[in-house]
Amino acid sequence: MAFDGITIRAVVTELQKDLTGSRIAKIAQPEADELLLTFKCDGGVTRRLVVSANASLPLLYFTEENKQSPATAPAFCMLLRKHLQNGRVLSVIQPGLERIVRFRIEHLDEMGDLKTKYLIAEFMGKHSNIIFTDENDVIIDAIKRIPSSVSSVRQVLPGRDYMIPEGNRKKNPLEETREGFLTTITQKPGSAGGAITSSYEGISPFSSSMICGAAMIDPDSSVASFSDTPDGKRNLEALFSSFRDTGERIREGKFTFAIVYENGVPFEYSVLPLTGFSEENIRRHTDISSLLIAYYGEKETVSRIRQRSADLRKIVQTHLERDIRKYDLQLKQLKDTEKMDRYRLYGELLNTYGYDVPGGAKETEVLNYYTNEKIRIPLDPDLSAIENAKRFFERYQKLKRTKEALTSLTEEVKQEIDHLLSVQNSLSIARSIEDLNEIREELILGGYIRKKASEKKKKTLSKPLHYRTEDGYDIYVGKNNLQNEYITFELADGGDWWFHAKKIPGSHVIVKSKGEELPDAVFEAAASLAARYSKAEGAEKVEVDYVKRKEVKHPKGSKPGFVVYYTNYSMLIGTDISGLKLLDD
Repeated sequence: MAFDGITIRAVVTELQKDLTGSRIAKIAQPEADELLLTFKCDGGVTRRLVVSANASLPLLYFTEENKQSPATAPAFCMLLRKHLQNGRVLSVIQPGLERIVRFRIEHLDEMGDLKTKYLIAEFMGKHSNIIFTDENDVIIDAIKRIPSSVSSVRQVLPGRDYMIPEGNRKKNPLEETREGFLTTITQKPGSAGGAITSSYEGISPFSSSMICGAAMIDPDSSVASFSDTPDGKRNLEALFSSFRDTGERIREGKFTFAIVYENGVPFEYSVLPLTGFSEENIRRHTDISSLLIAYYGEKETVSRIRQRSADLRKIVQTHLERDIRKYDLQLKQLKDTEKMDRYRLYGELLNTYGYDVPGGAKETEVLNYYTNEKIRIPLDPDLSAIENAKRFFERYQKLKRTKEALTSLTEEVKQEIDHLLSVQNSLSIARSIEDLNEIREELILGGYIRKKASEKKKKTLSKPLHYRTEDGYDIYVGKNNLQNEYITFELADGGDWWFHAKKIPGSHVIVKSKGEELPDAVFEAAASLAARYSKAEGAEKVEVDYVKRKEVKHPKGSKPGFVVYYTNYSMLIGTDISGLKLLDD
């Protein structure tokens, strides 16, 4: 769910309750596009509020974290401190369901006179901003100044009048009537969910799908299906009823706070009642701020890790593309060696029947005594039959040597491609800077990256993913090849069970058996983890090999994470791991 107008109304409801009448004790700007405001509330309670105008992740929420500020405060931060420090919050308002929040703040100026200012936060993707205005809505300054060279439609500069962005103005859903709704929806082409999102401000596609779901209507169903038939009219009335009830819930501040998880990862969140999701995949929260921190915290971590890993991903991709080209060329050359047995046969037959071949012949037909069939042999007319036979034997020997060399080289390149694919998989599931450092160490060991003199070898590994089943069995998942080595050959005992996606780069998975016979459900859980943390994670079903750990060997001199096993069981399994508990250790 996007940080839409409905979510912002839930945030504003919380802010109105906690911040009205509070005083601004501290103003900080930890990031170029983010404020951290500290408020002294009733009863001596201190609350910290993050106001972020980040282009990719604009947010507004309470936090317990006190972020580190730069040594020298930015000019916008100093301006706010000058005017708003110790100011009192009179109100927090959201116009309609716009993605805008207005803080009305009362303060004393240099002369001791009571003045009113506005701090306006706009949460509109790349157009997000934090704007400071006087009591007449004249802009004093903004965290992002927008000159005419950037936008000819709306400039955000000191001295300009503040105006709400026009954009594609939509209707306020909280003021909509039945007649207006029915007319608006039926005049929109496309799906029912899309019609609501495109017609009314502040409603994201996910929110509109929840409104449709509450009316028992598929959000992807065509509006054209709501014709004048009795069923169509009933669907339209049910949709309006759900739309009206949602508006009433928003006006009264009756929000629910829940995150939907898919394979253990936050999939969507909602402040409206959820429809169409299993309760076991839903985690409830008591307030909007804790929900936003839980949901976007992991999203932000994934985004930050992806940015930090860009150089590693580029290095791996470059080597991978080079090796794939090399492998394709080697396979083509290997295919050419298929002619060698034919050349050997030509040579043998010419040595046998060459005395019958006339000089200057361009070809001859002889009996192939292996198949008892006639065979045509091409000849160089400038050479005798025996000389042609000698040339065919030379070609055979050359192709034989090529095949022997290529067979070994091709296997080496294939192993390197598989290893690089496994590193790619490790980068996709990395969760921390420590994980990236371990992958970098692996690439240094493999000779893909030159080690800097200042870099020291990492002595300890970060912890692998640790899951626990309902019946208490511990399952460990390696997040990279160094961890795969550790959990397979150090953490696991010979009697524990080892899992891996069949012939697909992915994580090693170990189940600690405790010397017991594992229940079928534990085998399935571990196999699902092996499927989920592999290159085939998007597949509906994945074949997974599993075997006792004592059967798994690491060939001497092979790359980290490379193992062999010669006997195993297999199963087809899905990638849903939502029923497994990921421990924090």
